[in-house]
Amino acid sequence: MKTAAPKSMQQIIYSYLWVTLGAFLAALSIQVFLFPNQLIDGGVIGVALITARHVGGEYLPLFLNLFNLPFIYLAYKHIRKSFVFNMGFAILIFAGFLAILENVPSFDADILEVIVFGGAILGIGIGLIIKHGGCTDGTEILAIIVNRKKGFTVGQVVLFINFFVFAGYGLIFMDWHIALRSLMTYIVAFKMIDIVIDGLEEVKSLMIMTTKPTEMKKLIMHELGLGLTILKGKGGFSEEDRDILFVIVDRLDLADLKEIVLREDSTAFIAVQNIHEVAYGRQTKNVAKKRRKSALSPKA
Repeated sequence: MKTAAPKSMQQIIYSYLWVTLGAFLAALSIQVFLFPNQLIDGGVIGVALITARHVGGEYLPLFLNLFNLPFIYLAYKHIRKSFVFNMGFAILIFAGFLAILENVPSFDADILEVIVFGGAILGIGIGLIIKHGGCTDGTEILAIIVNRKKGFTVGQVVLFINFFVFAGYGLIFMDWHIALRSLMTYIVAFKMIDIVIDGLEEVKSLMIMTTKPTEMKKLIMHELGLGLTILKGKGGFSEEDRDILFVIVDRLDLADLKEIVLREDSTAFIAVQNIHEVAYGRQTKNVAKKRRKSALSPKA
């Protein structure tokens, strides 16, 4: 079996630089926005922030490392060894920046500004870390393991854990305002993580079932310049063999594509799905370039 080619040294350095930038932004958000305003994040970071508020802010990096140790072991046992190194690097560099930025002046402003800007910067930082193979919160490791063994989704497990983190914060300090504000900050950060990882561009995939697959293929390729894949299918009731057109399109071309399909075949069936990311291999790019060149070259 052919194995994937290992990352080059340039790719590894590139990933670690992005993880370092993400760790800096996340630490900056915590030390400038969250901790001075008594806000917390979810998961292990949230527990570390709660403990540091009791004992002292200077111990925050220590608690972050200490509370993540069991989850690093779980990652070593149940996920993969290479991920453990990336996770360890991200946690150590994150804790290092927390220590360095401890005496940076806090952001004194309206609490809504703190929630929005603090949550956004935190989400961007953690998003960069996750996107480039790192992890700073062990609850995600636990969620992955539970997902494999029990079937609950990662999001459900993380949400369940964070419910107790934020509820515990409100009970410990008998202040539900800080708990709810922290939850709002977490929601902002969570949304920013999605944007960083998935991007702002929305890509759709369409499966088109039509009685005119040949004509439809020509229209889609020539009028919109889109590539497509033909899948072989069979009708559930008729049991007739038919071609299914699979197309990936950005949202700007989606309306035109649907209009063309329904114009050509008013009985066509179109299934639309959201896609967060599309990756193109080197061979695909080369093939696309060859096609473009052949299309532009004059015919004999």
